[in-house]
Order: sequence, then structure tokens, then C-alpha cells
Amino acid sequence: ADFLDQADKQLVQAKQAVQMALDRLRPQDRFNLIDFDSGFKTLFPASARAEPGALRRARLFVDSLVADGGTAMYAPLQAALTGAGSEESITQVVFITDGSVGNEAALFELIHQHIGSKRLYTVGIGSAPNAYFMRKAAEFGRGTYTYIGSSDEVQGKMSELFGKIEKPA
Repeated sequence: ADFLDQADKQLVQAKQAVQMALDRLRPQDRFNLIDFDSGFKTLFPASARAEPGALRRARLFVDSLVADGGTAMYAPLQAALTGAGSEESITQVVFITDGSVGNEAALFELIHQHIGSKRLYTVGIGSAPNAYFMRKAAEFGRGTYTYIGSSDEVQGKMSELFGKIEKPA
């Protein structure tokens, strides 16, 4: 029961973080969401403009997320890094997980191969994330690593992260 309670708390924190990100999007921004556990699914086939309808769908998508277990990260990270980006804007990937990271070498190689001009920001939630991987992945992705240990920290730490993301230069 303690494990489930912990997983549920971490999922609530992750949902809060994503909802905050959605609140900060501007109409000219483009975005997509990828839910991953032992598999993954994207909200939209390609990045969508942050218009009211898309944001509504995104909020419902986030609200419907459940902690199914598993943290297969390679495929969703590959989808995020290889998705079509706009030539005139910087693609920024925010990778949020409460799971431990295995296969570090393969993930680092994936980032090196596909980061291009994109930025990768990592967010670890709770006690399980591999801080070494999360820090190094953000470093390779020219982004930052944010650690959220409790729900009291979500607002402040995510606001700080979004401040960096909104000024990518």
C-alpha cells in the first residue's frame, strides 16, 4: 500500500507540473504530450498550436493519466527528439519521470544522435529517479535538471524551470 500511495503522490506532482506548463503556453507556441510507462502514447500525431481546443484536450489527457508501472523511456524519448520541429523556433523537450532509469548508455547515445538544436530539460519526481542520468541527459541536451521531492516544491521549482524555458537564449 505504501508503494501505491507513493506512486499516486508522484503522479499527482507530475500532473501538477504538466498543468502548470500548459498554463504558460502562448497561442503561438506548439506542443505535444507523451505519456509513457511500459509503452507510450502521444496526445497529437504532431505538435499542435496552443489554441483553446488543443489545450482543453491536453488538460483532459493529463487528468486521465494513471500510474500503470514501468518506465520504458527509450521509445518516448526517441519520439520526442525525432518529432518534426519548426525551423524558426527552438524545440524544447521537458522529460518528467518518477521512475528509475536503466539503459543509460543507450539513452545518452539517443540524445547525442538526435538532440540537434533542441533543448532537453529533465524533471525527476520523488525518490526513484536516477539523478546521475537526469543531470547528464540535461547537460547533453543543453538544458537543466530539476528535482522535485515533495508536492510543496512543484509550484516554485516548475516556475523557475519555465522561466528558463521561456528565455532559451
